Amino acid sequence: MSGKATVFIVDDDHAVRDALTLLLEQEDLAIETFESAEAFLAACRPVPRSCAIIDIRMPGMDGMQLQTELSRRGVLLPLIFLTGHGDIPLSVRAIKAGAVDFLTKPVTSAALMQSIQVALLESERLNSQAAINQMAATCVASLTEREREVMVLAAEGLPNKQIARHLGISHRTVEVHKTRIMHKTGADTLLDLARIVDASGLRA
Repeated sequence: MSGKATVFIVDDDHAVRDALTLLLEQEDLAIETFESAEAFLAACRPVPRSCAIIDIRMPGMDGMQLQTELSRRGVLLPLIFLTGHGDIPLSVRAIKAGAVDFLTKPVTSAALMQSIQVALLESERLNSQAAINQMAATCVASLTEREREVMVLAAEGLPNKQIARHLGISHRTVEVHKTRIMHKTGADTLLDLARIVDASGLRA
């Protein structure tokens, strides 16, 4: 992808922010620093190919609370915790909640860069999946309610006659709906249709 990847640093220690900035700018990364979780949330915006390095213990909202709030807002941002106050239960909790890594200070530049590379790859994956989901949702939004019903059943592999019996409509009507569905969604095969159903969340 073109352009620099962005790393957000959220740490109340000015010296830590400066040291990380100096280190990471040498790796050709764009850096934005914040002295608190609240300041980060106030400025938080979608950035392709990005991640955040977050301290655990900070005045006001701590790192774990920030992770929870980002998740609640649906922010697609891989997190790396970097703290001098870590313990195993805390690290397990952070990883289970979706953090890419949990590192303790002091950390080697090699270990930090390895975690950042993993986080940036995850960022690309999350944004790619979000784009697919949005496209699928747009496709589904163009369908009528009956077409959505037919689409879900067809994606589950049901033959036209069984779909017709299930919905109480004719076999011919199912064929017409399927033709319209394939045209509106751009699907070429039933496998394509199933992928769109899954990505849109329609099956759930």
